[in-house]
Amino acid sequence: MTSKIKNTAALQGGCLCGALRYQVSAMPFDSDYCHCSQCRKSTGAMAACWVDFKTEQITWLKGSPTEYASSTTIRRGFCNQCGTSISYRSTDYPDYYTLSIASLDNPNAVAPRYHIHTDQQADWLKISDDLPKYRQSRSEG
Repeated sequence: MTSKIKNTAALQGGCLCGALRYQVSAMPFDSDYCHCSQCRKSTGAMAACWVDFKTEQITWLKGSPTEYASSTTIRRGFCNQCGTSISYRSTDYPDYYTLSIASLDNPNAVAPRYHIHTDQQADWLKISDDLPKYRQSRSEG
């Protein structure tokens, strides 16, 4: 993954009120825009921007997210004080942990590499970048 920042110490973040703070020990292995209805509703945005790490690469410096089971296997993490949507994880893949790019102190450190669930994007939202676009997840096409 290419990034403007090579120093992982620059990859820290947290929620709006500061009750949650994290740091990562390595650069992410992937990142995306997700247009699915659950990400839209959980973040309050027309697309969510996510960045993927190995679980052991993330250290919670202050607090830890409260999780909501949005489906049988999906856990969405948020701050129970300010409501910031901060994480996503699948119990099917316990070695992976996804953080919101928007929660990074420097969101310019990581850019999404592709779009997923474009079959659910709003009709009026036009994607004008040249990134790969997948109607569902990358594995589903």
